[in-house]
Amino acid sequence: MAGTRRWEDMEMDCLVAILQRLGLQDLTLSVPLVCRSWRKASLHPLCWRVLNLRDLDFMPWGGFTKSFMAEYRLQRFFFSGFLKLAVARGNRSVEEIMFPLLFGTSMQDLVLVSDECPRLRKLVLPNLSPADEADIPKLVGKWKDLEQLEMESKPSSFLEMLSEINLHCKKFSGLKMCGSIKKEDTLAIVNLLPKLKFLCLSKSYLPREQLMGILSGCKELQRLTVSDCIGFEADEEVKKRGLGIKSFKHEGCKLFDDFDYNSDECDPL
Repeated sequence: MAGTRRWEDMEMDCLVAILQRLGLQDLTLSVPLVCRSWRKASLHPLCWRVLNLRDLDFMPWGGFTKSFMAEYRLQRFFFSGFLKLAVARGNRSVEEIMFPLLFGTSMQDLVLVSDECPRLRKLVLPNLSPADEADIPKLVGKWKDLEQLEMESKPSSFLEMLSEINLHCKKFSGLKMCGSIKKEDTLAIVNLLPKLKFLCLSKSYLPREQLMGILSGCKELQRLTVSDCIGFEADEEVKKRGLGIKSFKHEGCKLFDDFDYNSDECDPL
């Protein structure tokens, strides 16, 4: 119809505003193939501020891997190569990165992100080897703008890592992980993360004493999630202590697990 604007004629700013809502699969395999203007818009750094790598199947037999290799005419696929591509397109403006949970991420990948993403605000770490966990504190000094950190389990270098966060990450306000929460961990959370507003320790071994310490010591805490933990029951005293928190989730917690254990003797940490 005469006078009707075509999608490819849309102003670049509008295209970018729309495309930045899409995931990485669309940005790499769908949008660039539509037309030249869409390809140009898809390369704008704003479209790459959030790198949710957990949405993609990086297994060699996975649909995304096969499609990516076919489209870009690759003989082999390397996760590190794809990460470099995504980070480079972000042009040092990446603010959030969620690493794959099970796919092998190397320490070199974390170093790349730390060096090339100075505006990083949210980081979701993958499962790491004990040797790589020990090196995490060395990277924290580059995460100046970090506000939220999520980990699948408490790293062996947890106390050292919190010390580095206290020194370098002045905007830090959110932590998510699970593991065996000991007295020294509670003291570190309370004393080294004074601006903590969100804390999730679901599926952890969390003794009542440590929970009460967190409830009493984290003065700015607004959201606390400790669902499905072992080590305490959410009795009236616990609920009363958490009244000052806007959101306190404690469903499924119990003093003992199904095998009547109330200790963390199976936890190597």
